[in-house]
Amino acid sequence: MKIFFLQQSKSIILAAGVMLAGININAQKKLVPVSQSSLTGIALPAGSKQDSRFLMELSGKALLEMETKKANTTVTKTEIFYLPATAAGADPDSIVQQLTALGWSIVPIQGDDKFVWLQKDNRYVITYFSLNKKDNDLYFGEVANAPANSTNGNNNTVQNTNNNSQQNTQQTDPQQNNSQQSDPQQNGQQQNGQQQPDPQQAAVQNISNTIVKQNGFAFSTTNFDDGWTSVVQEDWVEVTKGNIKVLLHYPKEGTIFPADPEPLTTAAWNILVAPRYSNLKNYKTAYITTYKRPYLGMGYATENSSGKEVFIVLFRQGETGWLEFVLPDKNSFIQQYKFDPETIRWDSESDLMKPLANMTGYNKFAVGATDFKGKWTSDFSGIQQLYNVYTGNYAGMHINQSNEYFIFGNDGAYNWRLLVVNGMTGNAKFAEVKSSGKLTVVNNWQIHCSKIESSPKTYNAFWSCIKGARILNLLDANFPGSGMYTQYGIAK
Repeated sequence: MKIFFLQQSKSIILAAGVMLAGININAQKKLVPVSQSSLTGIALPAGSKQDSRFLMELSGKALLEMETKKANTTVTKTEIFYLPATAAGADPDSIVQQLTALGWSIVPIQGDDKFVWLQKDNRYVITYFSLNKKDNDLYFGEVANAPANSTNGNNNTVQNTNNNSQQNTQQTDPQQNNSQQSDPQQNGQQQNGQQQPDPQQAAVQNISNTIVKQNGFAFSTTNFDDGWTSVVQEDWVEVTKGNIKVLLHYPKEGTIFPADPEPLTTAAWNILVAPRYSNLKNYKTAYITTYKRPYLGMGYATENSSGKEVFIVLFRQGETGWLEFVLPDKNSFIQQYKFDPETIRWDSESDLMKPLANMTGYNKFAVGATDFKGKWTSDFSGIQQLYNVYTGNYAGMHINQSNEYFIFGNDGAYNWRLLVVNGMTGNAKFAEVKSSGKLTVVNNWQIHCSKIESSPKTYNAFWSCIKGARILNLLDANFPGSGMYTQYGIAK
């Protein structure tokens, strides 16, 4: 049988590069017989098993959160069941009948018949059900709060509100209102529940709930060799050179949601830019139709802090986040970035945007010996839905899941651990490797670990910033490969 796969979910890329001995996941103790779901109360057919192993629960949670994040909520409790495909009561109709009899309202999710929402009283459960040849997969995930845009009562629905989001943002024209919003924070709150998070923004927020504050780090300023200087600020990284200032804005609610380019850019301008300026003139938006479409907003305004008139360009493309360019005039922008932003059209050359996107590389700060404290983790989730290339029939789900962490103690001592699960659902393989040693800061941009797996390793290292937190970026100095850094966030 030939199969192809569709990648469903991926977060931070983990460059592990380790050879691990596999252990058949079915042979482990936490795959146990079960007769009932504690989250929903339904009875399960004879021969059902529950999988409560750490990485399988992480994989199940990652799968369910593909849908819950669209509804602005997260999974707090997870149940993973394998039901014998031929057993009585293992089919969708029997499960629906039980749920209905127990008082659960069932709300299908448009576009994917494997997911439904369940609601009873003040509880909400996201459900995944997949029919397979041997075992049917049944996942339940209770969520922290009501899904966005659900309505209480007898007719519970979870709605797609993309059109509403666009209508709300179109009502604000920055050309008509120089202050953009009397209360930008209120504008963000009004849109709460109607926005779907940007993939990059979601990925950052899921780096193990990074909560460490900026203070306590050795370096909050970087002087780059090319003349740029970066400084950590509360809501952005401020990058300056001469009379040019670029604000690398941290992700903020209300600035990324499904919409056409003009209302999306205007909404971001209202929240991120407008409160610090007045007397806006010649405001316009632009975009280029290409892969990872770039968005631009621009205009002349008076900077409230200095009283000077400046030229402003707001930009985002793909995972860059919103970047705000502040210059004395448009000619200064053209001299630095080699194009006139007011001439950008839908069919302009997309390579013109590279100098703007490259500014994200200045969110980079050196490491110090006193920076390394606590537990820092990096997770990877890869879920592949498999289909028969000839018949189109569903052929199961393949999981790639890993969890890597460092625990840094006193005087540079650390413990390191890597957990990996890989394979088809219900028949995956699990492996673990760990070591401990001593960390040494080689220089401002490198650290050395005395033992990772079975040998020492030197990493290229730096900190990047998000709101109220930092992210540790590591890359094997001897095997840089594609140059993609593994990112770690501090765990609670």
